[in-house]
Amino acid sequence: MKVLFLTDNFPPEVNAPATRTYEHCKEWVKDGIEVTVITCAPNFPKGKVFEGYKNKLYQTEDVDGIKVIRVWTYISANKGFAKRILDYMSFMMSSFIIGLFIKTDSIIATSPQFFTAISGRWLSFWKRKKWIMEVRDLWPESIKAVGAMDTNPAIRFFEFLEKKMYKSASKIVVVTDSFKEILVKNHSISRNKIEVIKNGANTALFSPIDKNADLLKKLNLENKIVIGYIGTHGMAHALDFVIKSAKKIQNKQVHFLFLGDGAKKEELLQLKDSLNLDNVSMLPSVNKQEVVKYISILDIALVNLKKSDTFKHVIPSKIFELCAMHKPILLGVEGESKKLIEEYGIGEAFEPENEKDFLEKVDIMVQQDMNKYNYDRLVHDFDRKNLAKKMMMFVKD
Repeated sequence: MKVLFLTDNFPPEVNAPATRTYEHCKEWVKDGIEVTVITCAPNFPKGKVFEGYKNKLYQTEDVDGIKVIRVWTYISANKGFAKRILDYMSFMMSSFIIGLFIKTDSIIATSPQFFTAISGRWLSFWKRKKWIMEVRDLWPESIKAVGAMDTNPAIRFFEFLEKKMYKSASKIVVVTDSFKEILVKNHSISRNKIEVIKNGANTALFSPIDKNADLLKKLNLENKIVIGYIGTHGMAHALDFVIKSAKKIQNKQVHFLFLGDGAKKEELLQLKDSLNLDNVSMLPSVNKQEVVKYISILDIALVNLKKSDTFKHVIPSKIFELCAMHKPILLGVEGESKKLIEEYGIGEAFEPENEKDFLEKVDIMVQQDMNKYNYDRLVHDFDRKNLAKKMMMFVKD
């Protein structure tokens, strides 16, 4: 069987979409499936092409048996709605043109931005092959949720396109139960057409290890209680709230570590400096293998999003990787994520952007025995290998 996968994020990028796609495709290759990924030159989140790559019309590489084709796109940092749309549309066109020349049995196109899905739909029409839409985010709803854009004619047009994509796809893969219910109730999509394949963890990479003593010493965090946020510093993550709250922490042992980059990184650095914080460290992103070392030194893992009804339907993928390394979760997300944390008993949840609740939950976690949490059931249920097999069974069916 041959599968063509369209995604605008792929390793060496280290965000959730890149990781999910790579780990699924790698498992499919192991099972004898011929996988071709069309993506762009790695540039997320800074909008700068990674060292060793060029933004060329066409270039190929082999990544663990996956044939990766990188196409030209208009590259922009995650700043400015118009520039991001140009970025998305350029990938839509480039991936479509190159995709016409790739032999395949099935086409998978992944969101959150559905211009990739449009390319998948076009290729499905011209190649007479079924296409599967993977919905990792309710786009453009998420644009409104972070305040990047209010409802206007452009948003309404995107919502029209969104519904067209859902209707035209032969099958739909979503990452949360909530997404499935929204598609069924709000968009009249048949339940039989939708499969929930949640995010998970690569347990071969993410597993419990001792704290990296050299890293603790290098960062001057020995004898500290480290609360860490690892991931994108974007509009959706409300990290300014966390930094402002850190100013109120009285316990001198508690230290916040932020690792990553994104559209809000510079503003957050300026905020930290303006508050003269000595209990906050902010570091640039590192590759996936290095991330493991940083997770190892955490005592508490912070997962945070803006307060929004839209985010009640998401489950940040970092939860699974952090739990695979036996790190308790301090969660600032409502809805399905909170339900997951409570069901598996792997941390504490606070109301997003509620400073009083945040400080109370920090105090609770700092004072209790971190060994009280049991991660085995969650790690078993969300092993990425099993999830990849489940998705391919749905694709083949």
